Amino acid sequence: MKPIKVVVHGAAGRMGQEIIRALSREPELQVVGGVDVNIPMNQLTLPDGSAVPFSSDLDSMLASTRPDVLVDFTIARATLPAARIAAKRGVNLVVGTTGQSAETIDEIGRLAKENNVGAVVAPNFAIGAVLMMHLAKIAAKYLDTAEIIELHHNQKADAPSGTALATARDMAKARGKPFLHPAESKPMASRGEQVEGISLHSVRLPGLLAHQEVLFGAAGQTLSIRHDTISRECFMPGVILAVKEVVKLKGLTYGLDALLHL
Repeated sequence: MKPIKVVVHGAAGRMGQEIIRALSREPELQVVGGVDVNIPMNQLTLPDGSAVPFSSDLDSMLASTRPDVLVDFTIARATLPAARIAAKRGVNLVVGTTGQSAETIDEIGRLAKENNVGAVVAPNFAIGAVLMMHLAKIAAKYLDTAEIIELHHNQKADAPSGTALATARDMAKARGKPFLHPAESKPMASRGEQVEGISLHSVRLPGLLAHQEVLFGAAGQTLSIRHDTISRECFMPGVILAVKEVVKLKGLTYGLDALLHL
């Protein structure tokens, strides 16, 4: 079988570099190019010492390398333009960029369907984080009050995180109604952003990477479900899975849980 050819959008970033290293270790995958707004040179050196094209022009990169998959880990405002270009070129799409609006995700789905390609969009590619979200959905059916604390490095562009928002919405969907928000003597700004009756609290500090804790409360008891990202390596099995699966799909698949059959 021919390897799945991949272009990485956001190749100069820390996640992009980690993804390139991970994909390069997979015999079924082949990195054929990198795209970024910041390009120190016109070639990207892979771990084995070989070089592939490196450019700031996504359209020309896709035209010249003809990849099967575009992996996008950039910033929210760059994803949709990239998706439009990829879909037009018949390239499948894997998106890990957070901060996407519902409208953007819907348009990515429409683009994938109209151009007969697959698109996997996930708020989190760490399998442990996906399991944390899955367990929170189970608990949501039995406990009426909950809050989410998400902690990330201070360079993260969005707050609350895409994972926290997706967790809250999935929890409410699982129980079929919003959570009960505990009565307060007066509104307080420090109580966090409310989503489906759940207060979401964002922490941004140097030294953190990505962490989330879902707290449930009931009379006489609490339940805590927590996931901690120790290094960016934890995202790589999920990214690799998505790249291998997206070429078999048509239209939009949202969330890694669908690929894990949870």
